[in-house]
Amino acid sequence: MIPDALSLFLILIVAFLFSGALAPFEALGWWAGWFGREREAIAKTSTSPKTTSDAKHFVIFLTGIHSVSEESFARREIALLSELRKRMPDAVILELFPYSVTNRALTGQRFFAWFWRYALKLKLSRLAFAGFIINMRNIWQVGVSADRRYGPIYNQGTAESMALALSRHGYAFASGVPVTLIGYSGGGQVAIGATPYLKEIIQAPITVISLGGIMCSDPGLEALERLYHLYGKRDRVQRLGFLMFPGRWPILPYSDWNQARANGRIQLVDMGAIDHTGKDGYLDSKQILPDGRSFLEQTISTITAIIEEKSIAPAFGLTAMPS
Repeated sequence: MIPDALSLFLILIVAFLFSGALAPFEALGWWAGWFGREREAIAKTSTSPKTTSDAKHFVIFLTGIHSVSEESFARREIALLSELRKRMPDAVILELFPYSVTNRALTGQRFFAWFWRYALKLKLSRLAFAGFIINMRNIWQVGVSADRRYGPIYNQGTAESMALALSRHGYAFASGVPVTLIGYSGGGQVAIGATPYLKEIIQAPITVISLGGIMCSDPGLEALERLYHLYGKRDRVQRLGFLMFPGRWPILPYSDWNQARANGRIQLVDMGAIDHTGKDGYLDSKQILPDGRSFLEQTISTITAIIEEKSIAPAFGLTAMPS
């Protein structure tokens, strides 16, 4: 018997709430040592003889909630990273899966890896519901990062994964070489959450670039050099951070977010009438701005200018805009 629409809706609600209840367990399991800890691996790689990179900057890209692993399968993200590597030959650009405290791919060595491989296969075949399931799972992990109870555990684990990735690519801790975290969508929250723990390990300045990021008023804002939040006026997804987290509301001037804004550590960059993803999104190479650049070109130019400490020149305004 085929269930009616109401039954399907109730099943989806129950599944959504059930997945939310399970969301913190991976972070708690990591803290308990069930999945191993990165501290020992970090200490081993940082003290063992290795080739130290002479790169002037290190960049870690935290992919959007649509992903299942650190290696993006989204062609628009691949195009972004490819172009950034071409334009910044002196920088090392890495990728990290921010929706796992251990940076483990959903399709990797997990008990339910078979399920996520099947969901990814369906998503790639254009079945929208499969994409919704992946997004739902990952957005709960963003919630764990923002949670004041579980967030410190989750964010510390993510920071250790970042430090290990940096070390494996020749980053010398305490060298002072700057690190930039680019957080796309939910990756924005994970980036600012992990910043204080990562800074403690690498002893170097950290800047965060939020690309339509969903972020709360996180204590990690105090540890970063600056947060650049790139947002589109048609991007309703990034607005969820403002709507869902009261710490970002102007009526709470002493929240971490509003204190960081008052101290000049947050710069909001208006990217124009741009959507969150897909067609008309930040990474769309076909839609053209009045100045002749594509949406993707504007995004690449803005990110490159920030990293290279040049003046920012998006088409629709530069500086602190009201959230």
